[in-house]
Amino acid sequence: MDILTQLNRAMDYIEEHIDDDLALADVSAVTVYSAYHFSRLFYYIANMPLSEYIRRRKLSLAAMALQSSEVKVIDLALRYGYDSADSFTRAFARQHGVTPTGARRPGVNLTIFPPLTFQIKIKGVQAMNWRIEEKQAFEVFGVEKLFRHGGDVPAFWTECYEKGLYHKLFYDAGGIGDPDRESPGVSLVNAICGYDGMDGEHFLYMICATMREGCRTDGYRVVQVPKATWAVFRGEEADNPGPQVGGLFNRALSEWLPSSGYDRAPGPDLEVYNLTKNGKYCDEVWIPVQKA
Repeated sequence: MDILTQLNRAMDYIEEHIDDDLALADVSAVTVYSAYHFSRLFYYIANMPLSEYIRRRKLSLAAMALQSSEVKVIDLALRYGYDSADSFTRAFARQHGVTPTGARRPGVNLTIFPPLTFQIKIKGVQAMNWRIEEKQAFEVFGVEKLFRHGGDVPAFWTECYEKGLYHKLFYDAGGIGDPDRESPGVSLVNAICGYDGMDGEHFLYMICATMREGCRTDGYRVVQVPKATWAVFRGEEADNPGPQVGGLFNRALSEWLPSSGYDRAPGPDLEVYNLTKNGKYCDEVWIPVQKA
């Protein structure tokens, strides 16, 4: 079953069970993906967390019910998983700009989100620089934090930099000289995410270094990265590392993966920041894949 079929099957499942207390694990169960990997895949393709999509769909259906029937607000609140009419009213007003009572007025403008349908994006405007790479198992160590999808990962990098944690990791990984300017072709400090069993709404993210002889790992968490086949996507040269990572993940999952002949494999994602001979940075994202 290809990735688009799985995503659309999941959307159909949501519509069929929209009145239920939908759990991410239930939605992902109709695909081959774990809750974490399905949630991450959905986030990058749809540009919103799955929980946000479900919330928008429920409030859209609630708005249509208010305009077409005499259903009570409290009944809609309970149907769509809210504890009270007040909490439902607040959520409804945030999406639609009016209260549920106001939504009954003729001619009122409401914000309706239709069900998502996934299709292959044929763009052909911007080429993608990618390669397939086999890599044996290896270990990384570093500083980690738990995030929700859409969390402010760049702020975590800034925090680690300002507290000196980035510099300490650089030297503990065997770095020499200025940690802000690594040698061309050398990338000591990178990142890994989704390396532990998550609930789908959250993921662990680690600013990390690869384990080498002589590394000092006291005080760090050490993570084993299994042997894998990786699809590697490379960005353009830039003055600073990091700004292209989100776009690379988005294009890899929404444009490349559905028509590549590969499927997402279990395992974490990697971010690699290479310093080129021109003194520029070149972001890479590494996604574990397997033949579809």
